[in-house]
Amino acid sequence: MRTLGCPKNRVDSEVMLGTLVEAGYRLVDEPEEAEVIVVNTCGFIESAKEESILAIVELAEMKSAGRCKKLVVAGCLAQRHPDELARELPEVDHFVGTGAYQDIARVVRDGQASRILVPDPDFVHAATTPRVNSLPSYTAYLKIAEGCDNACAFCIIPALRGPQRSRPLSDLVAEAEALAHDGAVELSLVAQDLTAWGHDLPGHPRLQALLPALCRVEGIRWIRLHYAYPRDFPEALVEVMAREEKIVKYLDMPLQHSSDRLLRAMRRGRDVRFLRELLATLRARVPGISLRTSLIVGLPGETEEDFEDLLAFVREQRFERLGVFEYSREEGTPAAAMDGQVPREVKRDRFERLMEVQRRIAAEQQRALLGRRIEVLVEGASEESEHLLVGRHAQQAREIDGLTYLNEIALPGGEKASVYPGEMVTVEVTDASDYDLVGRVVAREGRSQRRAAPRKPPVRRGGLKVL
Repeated sequence: MRTLGCPKNRVDSEVMLGTLVEAGYRLVDEPEEAEVIVVNTCGFIESAKEESILAIVELAEMKSAGRCKKLVVAGCLAQRHPDELARELPEVDHFVGTGAYQDIARVVRDGQASRILVPDPDFVHAATTPRVNSLPSYTAYLKIAEGCDNACAFCIIPALRGPQRSRPLSDLVAEAEALAHDGAVELSLVAQDLTAWGHDLPGHPRLQALLPALCRVEGIRWIRLHYAYPRDFPEALVEVMAREEKIVKYLDMPLQHSSDRLLRAMRRGRDVRFLRELLATLRARVPGISLRTSLIVGLPGETEEDFEDLLAFVREQRFERLGVFEYSREEGTPAAAMDGQVPREVKRDRFERLMEVQRRIAAEQQRALLGRRIEVLVEGASEESEHLLVGRHAQQAREIDGLTYLNEIALPGGEKASVYPGEMVTVEVTDASDYDLVGRVVAREGRSQRRAAPRKPPVRRGGLKVL
């Protein structure tokens, strides 16, 4: 199974993998060994679509060179362009949309299954849905909702994923307990719009009600919040973030721009004054919070003045983490029909200028950590060197932020010990680059003895590759 795109896509792959394992299929590490290959695609922006097509073409070669008998393309790209893909990629056996993940085993098994299975995107998994966590057992994503009710002018996601469908609180707690039972100490909450959770459920619960319930799950140490749309961020949610120790002081909140004119064109629903006030409240009420945001450069009509305003906003706010997208003209979105499309070279120049500003900010913030002691979740051997361990502190989200390298274990009294993946240790920071840290372990909790038999048949996680 090959997965492209965001962590939400990874969860979808884990659900498909769980369904296949339950049906008797076995995951293998290499595509050359596979009789069935599933590619879970991303169709969010043009570059993601191109990457998905390249992966499909690469893996299609396995049908002639390997053991592959069936190639399945799933996910957002299949949902968006099923007929076009079917014409252009005759080597693909099935196209499975975002509303048909639960049917993956039947599609693979049934020789008479339809080549195109793209129903309305209305699927949402539950705690009882088979799922195989493709990450190390100590960390997992928890997808709390599917779909999106926002109408951002640049975004195709509502068309690919359908309307907001929140999972009930009790169902999410049940899945969190199961993940903790299997060894998870870190949960990263994801959704298309995290702060919209619950508005479509009976009684209209809100995120500030869900979070304390998840914090009560035994064994979970860190809960991280991703994709928190800023339009509706009540005081009660800020209070919960400040109060609950298990909620790490980290918030991923895409803001997209600082120009009121462009925010209106984007249909974001709030002006920059509101955004500034919200950011100031979070900084004041949640001391030490690390803020991650996403911004778009090159939206149609963006002037150099608008962009300079954005640069000034980033310098002013000094975000700890920041990602930048060059606007992608996506067919079917309101922005695609706007006048004033920005040339590609201008978008690239603005991207590079903005990222350079952020690089300098990040480097200064990293250097400020020198000599400090921080809690780190150990992940294992570094890919850089077998002599280094690697982990993440609370303000480093898996797969998108930097890492903390552990080059020494200096325990009190000269104690000699090893540290293990999934263990929390105290690290003294000794060096810092633009995005990564280096430190020595100065205290450890000891390896957790809390491990139970897995709920699902064991699989080799290496076969689920995420690009």
